[in-house]
Amino acid sequence: MTEFRRQEKLMGCKFEFIVCSDDQKFAEEQLQIAIGEMVMIERNLSEYIESSYTSAINRSAGKGSVAVPEELYSLVTRCIKISELTQGAFDITTGKLKKLYNFSRESINLPSPDLIQQALEVTGYRYIHTAKNNSLYLTKQDVGISFASIGKGYAADRVKKRWEENGVKSGVINASGDLCVIGVHPDGSPWKAGIPDPEKSGEMLLFIPVTHAIATSGDYEQYFEIEGRRYSHTINPVTGVPVSGIKSVSVTGRQAELCDALATAITVMGVEVGLHFVSQLPGIHCLIIDEDNRLHFTENITFEKNN
Repeated sequence: MTEFRRQEKLMGCKFEFIVCSDDQKFAEEQLQIAIGEMVMIERNLSEYIESSYTSAINRSAGKGSVAVPEELYSLVTRCIKISELTQGAFDITTGKLKKLYNFSRESINLPSPDLIQQALEVTGYRYIHTAKNNSLYLTKQDVGISFASIGKGYAADRVKKRWEENGVKSGVINASGDLCVIGVHPDGSPWKAGIPDPEKSGEMLLFIPVTHAIATSGDYEQYFEIEGRRYSHTINPVTGVPVSGIKSVSVTGRQAELCDALATAITVMGVEVGLHFVSQLPGIHCLIIDEDNRLHFTENITFEKNN
């Protein structure tokens, strides 16, 4: 089989699609289907597109409910369940908190405790109310939702499902580090995800074989340092403060959506709590690189160091 590839900027990041097939026309059709699926998902989910369902939900916060497609309703319901499972370490209502921080590293202006407290008062998955007829309601004014910490994984799963229904036997959806795979590489080896080296830009520290999906959350580009302490772009939804102590988290499992959400949650939890949490989830495995570049990982994950 031949590998057919397309790269596109979608949902604010770089996507790469690979379809392996002996039929070029079929492969090109599937690549176009993938891009079309992503464009549709972005139109529905983006908080930056005024006509999206997400924007409509946020505008109606504290005012009334918004009827949404069943697919989006189910996604929000799953987000709430993940928030409950992680005791709030994952939360799709952290948008106001994230806007308080500047991660460009050009200037560092930490928000005051009062500003953090004000943002925390409109942060919390408990403000998301699900109603009959696929309606969603944010129960407090100024609360807003964002799918930034789960959207890429969700989108990758959607494309994988479409491809499998269409008969794709081998392929990859790479959403800037969140991967869904179908089958194996044409040479018979498993698909592999490269984990960037925190100290060497553009180089891979190790590779993890992927059977279904993997997601990596890292602070390689978005972080700031104060008094030698490195702070991630990931915000703790409970404290309102950027997390520290971890440079990257990679989670493998059957669905990219869940892996995407858990990678964020584990970053918030920290090494010890995060590993203990993952060890209790069947079929989920995790690898963490801490602030001192040490590796921590669950029992059954396999990886190869890049020598």
